[in-house]
Amino acid sequence: MRLLVLCTHNSARSQMAEAWLKHHARALGVDLEVHSAGTEKTYVKEEAKRVMAEVGLDLTGHFSKTLLEVPDPWNFDLVLTVCDQAKEACPAYPAETQKRHVSFPDPTGRPLEEWRRVRDALGRLSLYLVESLKKGQIPPDEALKEASGL
Repeated sequence: MRLLVLCTHNSARSQMAEAWLKHHARALGVDLEVHSAGTEKTYVKEEAKRVMAEVGLDLTGHFSKTLLEVPDPWNFDLVLTVCDQAKEACPAYPAETQKRHVSFPDPTGRPLEEWRRVRDALGRLSLYLVESLKKGQIPPDEALKEASGL
């Protein structure tokens, strides 16, 4: 299965979600190819690298990219958006696929504790999603949001 995580800048939330999803898929033996992208290419924020390193997940080598820089961008089984579509330019994915949306607050400019809160919520959602995928299920948005604890 191929999964894409979309966010506005691909600099924090989508990068953290990508790392969590890959981690949980490896740990649970789920064949899952995970990519992340954004509407605008920027850079992976240092705070994201720092808080992920605190839980043993290394974002070294991660880089911000647009959808067109992702391999085979129009062929994903599941697309997860993680930014607030009402307040940000969270991208829409035009190709036919399963789509899920859970809005996570943007921790940019906030204390590290807010980064950790978003990191942990993304970790909980990612674990629940990978466990569900292992059972052959794609949970609805509401279940994913509940799993995140936000």
